[in-house]
Amino acid sequence: MATLKILLFPDPKLRTVAKPVEKIDDSIVKLTENMLQTMYEGSGIGLAATQVDVHIRVIVIDISDEKNSPLVLINPKIDKIIDSQQKSYSEGCLSVPGIYEELKRPGTVEISALNVEGNKFTLIAEGLLSVVIQHEMDHLEGRMMVDSLSNLKREIIRKKMIKLKASN
Repeated sequence: MATLKILLFPDPKLRTVAKPVEKIDDSIVKLTENMLQTMYEGSGIGLAATQVDVHIRVIVIDISDEKNSPLVLINPKIDKIIDSQQKSYSEGCLSVPGIYEELKRPGTVEISALNVEGNKFTLIAEGLLSVVIQHEMDHLEGRMMVDSLSNLKREIIRKKMIKLKASN
């Protein structure tokens, strides 16, 4: 497995809308393995392929404390918002390291996706899992958590990220 380079905000490639996966083959399986390793090494709980400059609809998630319950979502789709009451969560992002912001999202969603074997499944996600899925699906649409912030806050974060990238 390999650790992949994570794009940092404001990289314009993070605005690319991901294309559906046409065929699940060894390259997709390898990508998900590398994405999981990258996510774990970055101490993240979710990662979209867009963040590693691969613009296809693939997400990896692991919200377990032990980091031993990976969830792979290929071509994920929100089928239904079950609990539309907005819940507030402090969200972070591997593409915006060190920044956490309170955002509101629906509390419970039903999604469908393919796993790495190509089998379709549905999942009712609530709480943190619901937030992570919605956050990562935003990445697949070229959206980021900073888009929900005021222009001033977004500009401050943009300048911090440019400074961070220059120091690396």
